[in-house]
Amino acid sequence: MALVTTKEMFAKALDSDYAIGAFNVNNMEIIQGIVDAAKDEKSPLILQVSAGARKYAKPVYLLKLVEAAIEDTGLDICLHLDHGEDFDICKKCVDDGFTSVMIDGSKHPFEENIRITKEVVEYAHDHGVVVEAELGKLAGVEDAVKVEARNATFTDPEEAAEFVARTGVDSLAVAIGTSHGAYKFKGTPYLDFERLKQIHALIPETPLVLHGASSVLKEFVDRCNQYGAKIPGAQGVPEEMILEAVKHGVCKVNIDTDLRLAMTAEVRRYIVEHPEDFDPRKYLGVGREAIKGMVAHKIRNVLNSSGRM
Repeated sequence: MALVTTKEMFAKALDSDYAIGAFNVNNMEIIQGIVDAAKDEKSPLILQVSAGARKYAKPVYLLKLVEAAIEDTGLDICLHLDHGEDFDICKKCVDDGFTSVMIDGSKHPFEENIRITKEVVEYAHDHGVVVEAELGKLAGVEDAVKVEARNATFTDPEEAAEFVARTGVDSLAVAIGTSHGAYKFKGTPYLDFERLKQIHALIPETPLVLHGASSVLKEFVDRCNQYGAKIPGAQGVPEEMILEAVKHGVCKVNIDTDLRLAMTAEVRRYIVEHPEDFDPRKYLGVGREAIKGMVAHKIRNVLNSSGRM
């Protein structure tokens, strides 16, 4: 049981039709729900921390919680920085003990993205840490990531091959139609699978990453709204589309919004149905169970990673 990188995880996933779930964490209950599900399902696991999570919980608390989860469950876990915006934050996380970092230079021109990514890769690799980068821009809003739809661009396959060759990055997040947040599509959901196939064909040994891959399941949106939320028209990526993407080089699937919806739905329900309770352990406890159930569902039915440990 240890903090590990994704090297072995991704190598195994590339040889089979499954992906590793990368679940965003913000507090103790979320971490406990995720790791308990992964332990029960015998699934490899990535816990990832965003800029918003670092600000909310403080890095030292999150790191110690993950260390406690490893000790409690006996799991090998990859601890990953999600959407690191510059070299300094990536360096800080490497120095703090993260085993994987993402440098998101997608907002920069191609050459600048390469320069920044290469700088992070050199430092991280010197310290035994793996690096994820992003090429193309996903629309949507999630934590510190905010991209207008008109500014979103799909990943160019030829540029992807050049980018990987010149940076030495370990995995690449690609833009093929997913987006951050709960409002991913205004009409019929669409992912550019032909583009994904072209990228995978050009860099078959590079694990690909799908950001903005929550499915925004209707039952949880409806339950949130039933108990006072206002989330009209939320729509995510159909789960069958994630399963298809996994067949074409996608080894890491990022999931955050679905966790938020599951936890919020149950916390709202409990508070409404038990107005006499004011013990946070009661409503956060059911929230933790909701997280566990959602993660188990994803592992079994969407990622196909159950029993891969």
